[in-house]
Parts: sequence; C-alpha cells; structure tokens
Amino acid sequence: MSVIILLLIASISVAALFLFAFIWNVKSGQYDDDISPPMRMLLDDKKSKDDAEG
Repeated sequence: MSVIILLLIASISVAALFLFAFIWNVKSGQYDDDISPPMRMLLDDKKSKDDAEG
C-alpha cells in the first residue's frame, strides 16, 4: 500500500512540475507568435545548387 502512495505522490509531483513549466512559458510569451510560422514556410527562399550555377 505504501508503494502506491509513493508512486501517486511522485506522479502528482511530476504533473505539477509540467503544469508549472507550461504556465511559466505561457506567461513569458513563448506561444505568442502564431502568425509567422505558417508564413515563414511560404517565404523560405533557399537557393539550390542548380539555381546558383545557371
């Protein structure tokens, strides 16, 4: 029975740690940029070797 309580406390602690990290990232603005990632894919202008040679 004590092993179940120990595992329950450990799992709740890990879940609380991930929740704290997520809330910290949201408050620090980590997920604010929701426009440029789709646009960055469209504006990627890497030149290939064929374009540079000819």
